[in-house]
Amino acid sequence: MHSGTTMHTVPRIFNESLRRIRKQRTAARAHEADFLHRAAADEIADRLHAVNRNFPAFVCHGAPALSQHVASHAIASDITAAAPGTGIAFEESAIPFASGTLHAFASILTLHALNDLPGALLQIRRALKPDGFFIAALFGARTLFELRSAFMQAESELRGGVSPRIAPLPDVREAGALLQRAGFALPVADTEEFTVHYADPFKLFRDLRLMGETSILHDRDRRFLRRDVLMRTLEICARDHADAEGRMKASFEIIYLSGWSPHESQQKPLAPGSATMPLAQALRKVGTRQGD
Repeated sequence: MHSGTTMHTVPRIFNESLRRIRKQRTAARAHEADFLHRAAADEIADRLHAVNRNFPAFVCHGAPALSQHVASHAIASDITAAAPGTGIAFEESAIPFASGTLHAFASILTLHALNDLPGALLQIRRALKPDGFFIAALFGARTLFELRSAFMQAESELRGGVSPRIAPLPDVREAGALLQRAGFALPVADTEEFTVHYADPFKLFRDLRLMGETSILHDRDRRFLRRDVLMRTLEICARDHADAEGRMKASFEIIYLSGWSPHESQQKPLAPGSATMPLAQALRKVGTRQGD
């Protein structure tokens, strides 16, 4: 080991090349199941509007067909060039932009399937100009918790063990901590959950295929899913995770992250105990200024 050298070993959780292949296969029909991407794009557009800043060099990654909705002048990018409207293709683990070249970077439902998420966030932060803005939506840990738990129970009953089929996902605290670790200023992490009701559970599997969100685990079980395991999984979902009309519930948690590339003009957090005014009084003062 050389003195002064730090080795960073990235775990191989995902097969990222398989993700690109599956995205390429479904690119032409992905719009048939883009309801989550649309919801995330709407939310990111609203948050950008609230920021009320002009970002000339803006990259929107992960949903090229929706990039103009996020920002009319955004460069549309994705992990594969097969997606309609893609201007440039790259993985966020290999950002192709030089340091300090972008004013803003938005990511729509791609970051959750990277082996080196901390490294990707660091690369994005470095690609931003000082006071550049980063905003992202990614799937969180509660995504498909109903299907996950049903699969685990079914495999335990019928196979005597559980095989890796569904990817591990970060929770909102972990994701927020990674923003700080990557050096973003003023980091914010929050979460929103959607529950989709499926009269036909096989429609859920179809939607996941079209989204390119089927399993890409590096150590996934490569055998076909046994029919008895699948049917038992659906029985458990119908028993434990159905609505009043008997439809299967599928939850999707979307974590929203935002942060700024550091700049000396940015507001700095006060040290604990250094406040000179009670919070209630400060809020009253803010309210008075807004009402003037």
